[in-house]
Amino acid sequence: METKQRATLYPLAMTAVMAALMAVVAPFSISIGPIPLSFCTLVIYLAGYLLGWKRAAAATLAYILLGAVGMPVFSGFSAGLGVVAGPTGGYIVGYLPLAALSGLAARLKNRPLQLVGMVGATAVLYAFGTAWYCVQSGSPLAPALAACVIPFLPGDLIKMLAVLSVGPVLRDRLARAGIDPEG
Repeated sequence: METKQRATLYPLAMTAVMAALMAVVAPFSISIGPIPLSFCTLVIYLAGYLLGWKRAAAATLAYILLGAVGMPVFSGFSAGLGVVAGPTGGYIVGYLPLAALSGLAARLKNRPLQLVGMVGATAVLYAFGTAWYCVQSGSPLAPALAACVIPFLPGDLIKMLAVLSVGPVLRDRLARAGIDPEG
């Protein structure tokens, strides 16, 4: 009974923990232009490994909703619907497909394919966020890419590689403990 109860509670507790971790790391960001650099994407990539795609997306949605209702969990301790609807809001909303697609990529057995999946998930985030940024700010595509995507490529690749080395180890240890991340 104890193992079944633990296996039932883990997904709910870890979904909340991952949402809280996003809320803790995202406000501490570095402004490098219109889009701040934060470790929120690192946590989202890791959530895909530890929670599976559905719960990673649920944790991300919980994080977004916390910020939308006024908790200062977005970069620079910002909050509110104005942030979500503003020029950088597309990247915040784009965290949802990033979480889901990264979680699906984590299911693949081959690490190079997992990396390709994470890169694809990040490309969806960039496409969604950049399109939103262009519409909201009136910026042409080339300057938006130069300000909102290019500076983030090396850091996001490093985050992906870090999660590719740590995520499978954590997932395997949880499985050995009888905890199904997607349970």
